[in-house]
Amino acid sequence: MAPGKLRAALLAGPGAALLCGAPPAFADSLRDALAQADASNPLLQSARAQQRGIDETVPIERASGLPSVTSDTTYTEFIKKSDNSFTSPDRALSSQVQLGVPIYSGGAVRNAVKAAKTRVEAGQANLRGTESAIFSQVVAAYMDVILNEAIVGLRRNQVDVLGVNLQATRDRFEIGDLTRTDVAQSQARLALAQGDARTASANLAAAREGYIQLVGSAPGTLEPPPPLPNLPATAEDAVAIALNNNPDLIAAREEAKASRFDVAKAGASRLPRVSLYGAGGYNDYFGTLGGAIGGDIAQSEKSAQIGAQLSLPLFQGGRPAALRRQAQAFASAAMEAEIAAEREVIAQTRAAWSSWLAARELIESSQVAVDAAELSLEGVRAENTVGNRTILNILDAEQELLSAKVRLVTARRNAYVAGFSLLAAMGRAEARDLGLEGGTLYDPQVNYDRVRGKWFDWDDDPAPQAKGTRTVDTAVQDGEVPKK
Repeated sequence: MAPGKLRAALLAGPGAALLCGAPPAFADSLRDALAQADASNPLLQSARAQQRGIDETVPIERASGLPSVTSDTTYTEFIKKSDNSFTSPDRALSSQVQLGVPIYSGGAVRNAVKAAKTRVEAGQANLRGTESAIFSQVVAAYMDVILNEAIVGLRRNQVDVLGVNLQATRDRFEIGDLTRTDVAQSQARLALAQGDARTASANLAAAREGYIQLVGSAPGTLEPPPPLPNLPATAEDAVAIALNNNPDLIAAREEAKASRFDVAKAGASRLPRVSLYGAGGYNDYFGTLGGAIGGDIAQSEKSAQIGAQLSLPLFQGGRPAALRRQAQAFASAAMEAEIAAEREVIAQTRAAWSSWLAARELIESSQVAVDAAELSLEGVRAENTVGNRTILNILDAEQELLSAKVRLVTARRNAYVAGFSLLAAMGRAEARDLGLEGGTLYDPQVNYDRVRGKWFDWDDDPAPQAKGTRTVDTAVQDGEVPKK
């Protein structure tokens, strides 16, 4: 990864497009990684399936206000009849159809449907939050791989440099220009650098495994990330956007609204209910009714009834009042949860803004430190040739330069992740915001529109199938840096 390219990407102004183009099968760019996670991450797929389940609460609640039809059919063989029964049949077939049409339920159905619809909106907001959280993790994992590859390169380069230093120190010791102490110092620094390089390789392998867990495939040669779009100018602007667009806050607001419908639904249990009903029946005795005089009796019969029913609850042991008080308590809890979510969003957004700003400033100062450390090392080496500096001074200068470079690449990673976290807090880190139009984006509204008006009892969906990809066949990752 070229430091200049990454620095330019990190310091690019807001408003640039983040992602563009269609994703290949193997993710090498940040856009590809996000698109692949959007299509195959099992946690995201699970959240979408959960939302489809929430969508079904609307037709479930609406069903209570729709007509219902039931049919009962019974066939009976009278194996042993009473000795005093001379006219009972030997067999009978009885069939009955009943129709019920609810007219008024005290508002229970209406408010239950409103609460279900509101919770669908809350669930959709929660799904947005899940998508944003997973994308934030993917960005962090992507940048962790880039960061650890850079650190591995720096550590291994340091091992090479210290190896050359040790050989030069030994050569000068052989001719009496340096002491055994100088050789020992060089050996110690080389051994420490080799250990740090092995640790860096292990960290890189772990970062790649984390990437596989989120994206579903091993990272290839990752490209520098593109500029982040639509970053705010001030913390106040960020908070204002977050208060209107943060999915967690929207979900909390919708839950509070739904809880008020629950209160009205609970109170409906003590109000009258009105319904219409109709029933039709058919009985057939197969010519066996009436015994010896059966010829004078009808062997089949039909019947039908219609009517209206008024149900007026008079006393239910205090249950309706308890249900309403319970719903009121839950509504109060939901209102408090909304305020708590608002507080959390404000704090999260302000903290993300501060972290992003500090990380950008740290990039500048770290770059200055790298430039200064390079000049310092060059000067120390020159002064060593005339005897004004020791080998230890050179080793210290090399270590300071390495530390400055590690801080610089770490600051670049942190700045990008903090910027994306700021977008996530503002509600602008979802697929629709990141330009992932290369494939079909998942729109939860499509499924809701499909099922909300369904009423047929046999209108099933296909058997469920997992959409998340498995990673059991991916290779164990190592700490090798791919060739650029």
